[in-house]
Amino acid sequence: MSRISVRGFAVASATAVTTVGAVVGVASGNTQPSNDNFEAAAANTTLLADIPVGEQAQVQVSSLTQQAEAQAAAADSAAQKSAEEAARIQAAKDAEAKKAAADAEAEKAAKAEEERKEREAAERASRDEVRSASSFATQSSYSVAEVQAMARQMVPGDQFQCFSNIVDHESTWNYRAQNPSSGAYGLVQALPGSKMASAGADWQTNPATQIKWGLNYMNERYGSPCGAWSFWQANHWY
Repeated sequence: MSRISVRGFAVASATAVTTVGAVVGVASGNTQPSNDNFEAAAANTTLLADIPVGEQAQVQVSSLTQQAEAQAAAADSAAQKSAEEAARIQAAKDAEAKKAAADAEAEKAAKAEEERKEREAAERASRDEVRSASSFATQSSYSVAEVQAMARQMVPGDQFQCFSNIVDHESTWNYRAQNPSSGAYGLVQALPGSKMASAGADWQTNPATQIKWGLNYMNERYGSPCGAWSFWQANHWY
């Protein structure tokens, strides 16, 4: 197999230089030419190409392969960075959308709470406008129609039907109704009946006092007569 080499050329060149130097030395009177230049030239000779001709193509292919691999690695790195940036941008958008949804929900809840408070304030105002128990003249007895008329004037209009439903089931509007087994008494069947003394000492004989106590009880325990009626329908007591 032939080789491309400049080793022989370098040695021949060094020999030629030495020979010329020797001739010059004789001409100048130097009768002992030195081999130092030849040795130095031989020592400094560099192998410029010592690759078999048949392998040069393989070296070139290997170099191109390395370049292609380097380019592919650079492309993969760029793609990864692009994907990471896209993921970061999407995450930021998702976080912004989530925050906007949370803000909207909080605003909705705040609005609902405000409406609830306004509704309760309106209901309280309505209750304040109705007649008090003490505004009715005391009688020795009351008909069902009279008791119902008193209730209509004491119970807020939007709550009257619920109040009426409970009284219908508990006492059929008989303010002297008494349960023989439990001792519950009056229109709303307070148990014991003496609880109604907190609304007035005449709780046994005055329907207005019983209505006042029953309305307060329903408001405090169930939020309203309609709340009490919903509970009654599910449990048949309140």
